[in-house]
Amino acid sequence: MNKLFSVLLLGILLLPAISYAQDEYYYQTDFSKEEFAERRARIFDEIGNQAVAVIQGAAARGDHGVFRQTNTFYYLTGIESEHAYLMIDARRRTSTLYLQHRDEGRERSSGKSLSAEDAELVMELTGIESVKPIERLSFDLNGIGGIRPPRATVYTPMSPAENGNDSRDESLRGQALISADPWDGRPSRESHFVSLIKKHSPQIEVKDLSPILDRMRRIKSPKEIELIRKATDIAGLGIIEAMKSTNPGVYEYQLEAAAKYQFYLHDSQGDGYAAIIGGGSNAYFGHYWQNTDPLVDGDLVLMDYAPDYHYYTSDVTRMWPVNGEYTEAQVQLTEYILAYKDALFRYIKPGVTSEYVLDNAAKDMREYLKGKKFANPAHQKAVEEGIEFRGHFQHPVGMAVHDVGGARGMPLEPGMVFTIDPMIWIPEERLYIRIEDMALVTEDGVENLSDFVPYTIEDIKKTMKQTGVIEFRPAESLPLKDN
Repeated sequence: MNKLFSVLLLGILLLPAISYAQDEYYYQTDFSKEEFAERRARIFDEIGNQAVAVIQGAAARGDHGVFRQTNTFYYLTGIESEHAYLMIDARRRTSTLYLQHRDEGRERSSGKSLSAEDAELVMELTGIESVKPIERLSFDLNGIGGIRPPRATVYTPMSPAENGNDSRDESLRGQALISADPWDGRPSRESHFVSLIKKHSPQIEVKDLSPILDRMRRIKSPKEIELIRKATDIAGLGIIEAMKSTNPGVYEYQLEAAAKYQFYLHDSQGDGYAAIIGGGSNAYFGHYWQNTDPLVDGDLVLMDYAPDYHYYTSDVTRMWPVNGEYTEAQVQLTEYILAYKDALFRYIKPGVTSEYVLDNAAKDMREYLKGKKFANPAHQKAVEEGIEFRGHFQHPVGMAVHDVGGARGMPLEPGMVFTIDPMIWIPEERLYIRIEDMALVTEDGVENLSDFVPYTIEDIKKTMKQTGVIEFRPAESLPLKDN
C-alpha cells in the first residue's frame, strides 16, 4: 500500500514537468514577424484588392524522415507544421493560417507541433491576423465572391513546390516523366489543389501566384543574404575538409562524408542538393551523383556541394589534383579557368545584364589567349570554344540551388545572388574543367561570397598538405572486432 502511494505521489509531482515539456515549441528565429508581414503585404499589392491568395504547405512525409516545409510556405510564414494552408486576403489586407488539430499522441512521441489549438501563440509569433482549424478553409473559400459580381479571383502557386534539395527545373522534369508514364499519370499536388478549388468553389477564378512569388524571391533581403553567406561558409568548410582528406585510393563518397561532417557540425538540415564528386572522367558528367569510385593518382577531382542551412543553400565548386600536384597541362587549363572567373567578376555591377558581363569577359579572354600555348590541339580548341560559350553566367541561388526569379537577360540589381561558373569540355580526353563561385550584386559592384575557398594552384596545394578528417578517422573494416 505504501509503495502504491509513493508511485501515485511521484506521478502527481511529475505532472507539471510533463505538461511543461509538452508546452515547449519550436519556431524559427532567423526572420522577424515584420519581415514575413512585409512579404505578405507585397502580395496584397500584387494581386489587387479584389483577390485572395491561397498557399498550400507541405504534406506529411509518411516516413521516418524529418519534416521540412516548402520554401514558399516558409518564406511567407516561417511555420513548419504539416498540412498547413495560408490565405492572404487582399480585399481586407489580412491573412489567415489554417492548421491541423493537435495530435496529442504524436506530440508525446515527437514533441510539440504548432496546431490550431495554439492560435494565440501562432498569431503572436507570425504576425498573422487569424488562425483557424483546417476544416474552415473550404467554408472560407466558398464565402469568397458571394453571389454578386465581380467574379472572385484566387491566386495559388501552380509551379512545383520546392522541398529540400530539389529545384523547380528538376521537379518539372520529374512531373513530366510521371505524366508520360501510362502506368502512372498522377497530377502534381499543385494541379490537384487547383482542381479541388474549382470543384468545391466553381464560382472562383484561379490564377497562378508563382510568377509573383518568383519576382519577390529574386532580390534577397539583408537577412536572406546573411543566411546565404552562412550556407556558403559551410559549403566552403566542407570543400576544404574534402581537399585535406584527398589521396589516391580515397573514395568519392568519403569526400562527401568529410564535407557532410562540416555541414552537420554547423547546424545544417542536410544537403542543398545531391553531392557532385567526380574523379577523373566522372567529372565530365555535370551532375554526376553516384560517388562510388576510388580516386586515381594523376587525375583531378571535382566537388560541387552545399548544405541546406535554415532553408537556404549555396553552390560552390572546386577542382584539385588527387595527388596534390598539378601536371603542366592541368596548370594551363586551371589558370585559364581562373582568368575567366576574374574576367566575369570584373564586369558585374548593378544596371548591366548578363550579356554585357559575358561579352566583356570574352573580350578579355581573347586577349588572355594571345601567345598562350596549350598541351595539345584538343586543349587549344577547348579554351577557344570556351570563350564563345554563354553558360559561364549561371543561375540564381537562394532557397533552392537553382533558385527562382532569374538573373540572365535582365538588368542586375543589388540583392541578386547567382553563380559564376566558367567551364570547358575536352571530349577527346573526357576531361571537364570548371570553378563555381557565388556572386552577390551590391550597391556599387559585386561580392564573391565564396572567395575564401581555396582556388589558386598554390592555395590548393597548401590546403591539401593539411590533415583531413578522413585521415584522423579512416573508415574501418566491418564487422568491427576487438584486436
